[in-house]
Amino acid sequence: MSPDLELAPKQKRPAGEPCCEPVVYPDVDRAQAERMGEIAKALGDPIRLTLVDILRKHAGEVCVCELLPLFEVSQPTLSHHLKKLRDAGIIDSERKGLWAYYYVRPKALRELSGWLA
Repeated sequence: MSPDLELAPKQKRPAGEPCCEPVVYPDVDRAQAERMGEIAKALGDPIRLTLVDILRKHAGEVCVCELLPLFEVSQPTLSHHLKKLRDAGIIDSERKGLWAYYYVRPKALRELSGWLA
C-alpha cells in the first residue's frame, strides 16, 4: 500500500529568496577549511604521506640522508616533497652542518586528527 501524497503545484518564488534551507551547516569555518585543505593537499601524495608516517614514528629528528634510501626518488625530488610538507606546516627542519634534520610538528597532526574525529 503506498502512502497518499499530495503534490502541490510548483510555484515561482520571489527573486532572491532561496529555494530551500540547507540540510546541515558546517562545523568548520572558512579559515579552518582552508587550513585543513592545505594539510590534506600536502598529504595527498603517497611519498609525503609515507614521510609523515616515518617522521611521526621517530622520536626525534631524522636526517634527510636516512630518508633517501627508503624511497626510489632522487635527493632533489625528496627535498621537494619535504618542502611541500614544511610549507603546509606539517613538518619542520633544522640544519646541522651539511644536512637537514626533519621532524613532525605535533600541533599540525593534532589539528588534523581533531577535525577528523
